Amino acid sequence: MGRRMGFSEYWSTGFGKTATRNSIELFFGQGENVQDKVVIVTGGAKGIGRHAALTLVKAGAKVVLADTDVERMHKTLGELRPFNAEVIAVPTDVRDERDVRRLVHQAVDRFGHIDALINDAGIVPHFNWGIPRWPRVRFLSKDFWDSVIQTNLGGTFLCTKYVVPFMEERRSGNIVNLWGGGRVENHGAAAYAVSKDAIRTFTRFVAEEEREWNVCVVAFSPKQAIATEDAPEEARMRLPSPEILGNGFVLAAQAGMDLTGKTVEHRDGTLVAVD
Repeated sequence: MGRRMGFSEYWSTGFGKTATRNSIELFFGQGENVQDKVVIVTGGAKGIGRHAALTLVKAGAKVVLADTDVERMHKTLGELRPFNAEVIAVPTDVRDERDVRRLVHQAVDRFGHIDALINDAGIVPHFNWGIPRWPRVRFLSKDFWDSVIQTNLGGTFLCTKYVVPFMEERRSGNIVNLWGGGRVENHGAAAYAVSKDAIRTFTRFVAEEEREWNVCVVAFSPKQAIATEDAPEEARMRLPSPEILGNGFVLAAQAGMDLTGKTVEHRDGTLVAVD
C-alpha cells in the first residue's frame, strides 16, 4: 500500500474553474459533463483511478484524489493542471478509518459538499499481465488475505460510510464501486474474487438503504483485463489501456436512480446494466 503520510502533506491546484465548454464537448459530446460536481476518486494516482480522474476533470468536475502513493498522486495532479482543474490530492489509506474520515472532511471543507465517490482503490492480481500468481489458499498468509479484503472491501465500506451522510443532507449523490470478476481456474485469485463478489453484494444492499435519499449506488465493471501504465510492455501491447473505458466514470458519477443497485459497464458511450 505504500508509505503512510501525514495529512498536512497534500497538494491542491485551482487554476480557474473548468475546462472550456468546447473542449468538454469535443471529448465527451454535448450533455455528458459533470460541471462543478465534486468527486472523490480513491486509487486516483494511477491506472483506472487516474483515468477516472482525468476524464472527470475534462468534463468539468472538481476532483479529490486519494491514494497512498504520494509521489504518483503528485504526478497525476500535475497532469490535471492543463485543464484548469480544481483538484486536491489527499494521501489516504482506505483501510484506515481515521484517514478516510479526514479525506471526506477535507473534501467538504474545500468544496462544501460531495456529489460522487469513485471507490477504485484496490489490490489486484493482474495475472493477465503475465506476472507471478498469488499463492493458493493453502499457502496464503493471513496478513496478505487481510490486506486484500480490507483494502478492496473494507475501503469501499469506509469511504461509503463517510460520504453518505453528506449525500443524504442534500438528498443527492452517486457512489461507484469498482467490480471485477475472476475465473475459478485462476488459482491464486481467491482473495481478490471474494472481495469483488462481496463488493457487488454490498452495492445492492447499500443501494436499497440509500434509495429514499436519492443516492445512486452502482458497481462498475471494466468488462475485461486492462493493462495500466505499470504493466509490462508485452501486456500493454496485448491488452487495452484504461482509455477503453472512455467516459464511463463521467456517466457513472451522474447515473440515475433507475440504475441503483445494478452492475454497469460502459458500452458505445452509454452505461448498460449487466445484471
